[in-house]
Amino acid sequence: MTRVKKGVNALKYRRNILKLVKGYRFARSKKEKAAQEAVFHAGSYAFAHRRDKKNDFRKLWNVRINAELGEIPYSKFIGALKKSKIGIDRKILSTLAQEKPETFKKIVEKANA
Repeated sequence: MTRVKKGVNALKYRRNILKLVKGYRFARSKKEKAAQEAVFHAGSYAFAHRRDKKNDFRKLWNVRINAELGEIPYSKFIGALKKSKIGIDRKILSTLAQEKPETFKKIVEKANA
């Protein structure tokens, strides 16, 4: 059986890993093992935080809606929206509360009526 040297493949792998860690600091940008660990951790954090981001935005929308509601409790308002069958999600409500408060007030009146 002929001898197979893996120099080309190893160099290619090393080069690709080091491209991914460009801009990282210290050993993580220079040494193959540290760079590989950094890439694996970054990938797992990116996966988890893509899901966390959805939760973070939902919290932000709730805060914006609540700030615009004033003395009406947030939970009562959401319940009233569902009872009156107004199918607007929190993202749109938040945008309306921030950019068009008069339209938001009309929705609040319609839900509480």
